[in-house]
Amino acid sequence: MDEETASPTPQRSKDEIALELMKFVAVTTGFGKGTATAGYTGKPSRTPEEYAEALLELYRHCRAILSE
Repeated sequence: MDEETASPTPQRSKDEIALELMKFVAVTTGFGKGTATAGYTGKPSRTPEEYAEALLELYRHCRAILSE
């Protein structure tokens, strides 16, 4: 029996894996959140547009790693 046909879960594309990796890195590291000090919430360090561009760049980086 071939290993691919024996797999109980469907194969995921590199795009799906890269997206999951990007989400994991962003959530785990607090990616894009503003800095906060005691008693002060702080201002976000990025505008929404800069944050979106940074996430897209992180996704592209994750995708490149999977393509190697």
